[in-house]
Amino acid sequence: MSSFRKYRNRSLAGLNLDNKTAKGLQNLFKRTLKGGMHGLCFSPYEEGQAPGDFMTEKQIRRRMKIIKPYTKWIRSFSCTDGNEAIPRIAKEYGIKTLVGAWLGDDDEINKKEIAGLIKLAKEGYVDIAAVGNEVMYRGDLTEDELLDFMHQVKTAIPDIPMGYVDAYYEFSHRPRITEACDVILANCYPYWEGCSLEYSLLYMKDMYNHAVNAGKGKKVIITETGWPSYGEGLQGAHPSHENAIKYFINSQVWSDEADIEMFYFSSFDESWKIGAEGVVGAFWGLWDKEEKLKF
Repeated sequence: MSSFRKYRNRSLAGLNLDNKTAKGLQNLFKRTLKGGMHGLCFSPYEEGQAPGDFMTEKQIRRRMKIIKPYTKWIRSFSCTDGNEAIPRIAKEYGIKTLVGAWLGDDDEINKKEIAGLIKLAKEGYVDIAAVGNEVMYRGDLTEDELLDFMHQVKTAIPDIPMGYVDAYYEFSHRPRITEACDVILANCYPYWEGCSLEYSLLYMKDMYNHAVNAGKGKKVIITETGWPSYGEGLQGAHPSHENAIKYFINSQVWSDEADIEMFYFSSFDESWKIGAEGVVGAFWGLWDKEEKLKF
């Protein structure tokens, strides 16, 4: 039983953390972290690196060792440029793997990613296969192109659960893709929809239920959720050290008490994300870019 079971069922909106001092919040964060997570999105890029750069097994192994005590699963996002070592090393540490093939608008890269995912799965390093991440949201592929890749993977590795990752609402908008999934892999971010911290857990529960309804009985896994610790706000959503701690605690208590399979985003801060998301993009980690626990 986790160390924060005693807080269960306090409120649909989460725990009442407003009366906690900064030190009290930090202590509860550490107890929650020590209690363990279902899953954690793995951030492999060191300062100065970005997608497309090759990463070494040494850096992957170092970061995997840091997160090992706190998570049962890791999620990786690519099967090229050294990312293919992530699930292999995770297995050395006894961690289960949700392994993603990163698909975009480059057909040659897409083919390499799919081949890499299939190879890793056949070698026994993949517990769940994710074919693409937010491809429909970005508009990089058509539905038919994505479905072709999903069919290719399912045919090659029929005994491994396969799904596609996207924002929770895409699964109701795209029933053909939802039907092709063995498991629904939904990203749920109250922050990116401008929800205030006060109502964020209720909002995430609604996002999750939206995906559940679209899945019509299929398992739904929350493949990303999190809250940034610094940066610009978005409508009612405000990044801060305190809000990031509160969101992490409430999401993990809910995941624990409701048996929700959730991958928290993210393990380490990564500066390269500033380019796509602004300053806030670099501050989603539980550990900072120097690999020090932030809270």
